[in-house]
Amino acid sequence: MRHDPPRERDQPTPVIEGYPNTARRTPAAKLLRRPLPRLLTAGAAPAMPLASIDMAEAVPGKPAMGSRIMVQLRVVDEDGRGVPDAVVEIWHANAAGRYDHPADPARAPLDRHFRGSARVASDREGRLALHTIKPGAYPVPDSGQWWRPAHIHFSVLGRGAVTRLVTQMYFASDPMLEWDRIWLSVPDAQARARMVATQLPPHEAPITTDIERLVFTHTLVLRGREETPPA
Repeated sequence: MRHDPPRERDQPTPVIEGYPNTARRTPAAKLLRRPLPRLLTAGAAPAMPLASIDMAEAVPGKPAMGSRIMVQLRVVDEDGRGVPDAVVEIWHANAAGRYDHPADPARAPLDRHFRGSARVASDREGRLALHTIKPGAYPVPDSGQWWRPAHIHFSVLGRGAVTRLVTQMYFASDPMLEWDRIWLSVPDAQARARMVATQLPPHEAPITTDIERLVFTHTLVLRGREETPPA
């Protein structure tokens, strides 16, 4: 198994102009790289039962507002092999572009039927399914009037105790991508493309429930030269 480091051009710019939080969250001093003992890179993450996560219906029979979607996710290592028992945390804004969090200053409405976050584990092949609604865009506070496009946040803890990826997934053909400073903070266009989900044509989408949903596929690569860029 190889452990190629990610390329510099695949990594986002730490401080993004017009987004004050990135400056506050970024260390002022350069980070020091230290070799990790094998125990930390090869140990198993805590196992969790694979769950059927439906963020779009926090209360059964009372669906959240917005377009229903399903994201077929796969978590893989640098060799393309599925990572079993990867712990995936998911969170995103509701259809109006607001997070269910007290720190969100948006004036957009909350949706009490939308579950804004979830936690699930991948199966033996690194796969999991997310049922939710397509998140809305929203303006970035104190930013000079630029907006974030629709996106979903993922935090993935792999098989190693320190193998963690925090990233975002975007939707293809969204015109707001070309204005998004976080998306553009990753210099390499091919690396940015690894953050975009693929939409399946409706006639190819699997029928898993009696609810009509748009279906997307997305792969999260935990490390190596083809790693999904952190964000």
